[in-house]
Amino acid sequence: MWVKICGITNEEDALMAVALGADAIGFVFAPSTRQVTVGTARDIARRLPPDVMTIGVFRDHDPDFVVSTVLEAGLRGAQLHGHETPAMAARIRPKVSTLIAAFPAGSSAIERFDEYQADAMLLDGVAPGSGRVFDWSLADSIPPNRRVILAGGLRPDNVADAVRRVAPWGVDTSTGVESSPGQKDPRLVQAFIRAAREAEPETVTIEQGSGPEPFDWREYGDL
Repeated sequence: MWVKICGITNEEDALMAVALGADAIGFVFAPSTRQVTVGTARDIARRLPPDVMTIGVFRDHDPDFVVSTVLEAGLRGAQLHGHETPAMAARIRPKVSTLIAAFPAGSSAIERFDEYQADAMLLDGVAPGSGRVFDWSLADSIPPNRRVILAGGLRPDNVADAVRRVAPWGVDTSTGVESSPGQKDPRLVQAFIRAAREAEPETVTIEQGSGPEPFDWREYGDL
């Protein structure tokens, strides 16, 4: 189970999340209480182990801004979390190592996921970034053989149920492991990661997202 802790705002939380087993760290560049600058993200990212995926989260930004921010901050990839089109993604895709396309659950735009040429689909609530749980049955309409990262109000006390119900490839949380906006709680982070991994089926079918990793950030070395 791939786990991403998003909305990281400081080095201490980033190092803590990684030490507790997070596979990926997310930095928000969209307007938010968790928004960080390029300089902050760069300073944090350079302190993390090379096998940790660092993702910049963008919402309706110009593709050139997305690319320049990812490269300047030394991140491994970009997450498009707004109303970006496949055409916008096509301008970003060749210039970043990893691309994640986020969609609200139940959105008709999910039908165009393949056009984004993304490595994974992040499924969020109808109000992305709100931290609210959505009806997990909406994930049933997603075509098989897609890498799905489940988000939307996941917390230590509900992530196991979500994993068993949706069988995603990965999970993503931000507000669900915070003591206050932008401040992660080590106890919640640890409990979240443990619950998500313990709920993962021992055998994962192809339909649920088995097979080769969609991206191997280790091969790229330092940017």
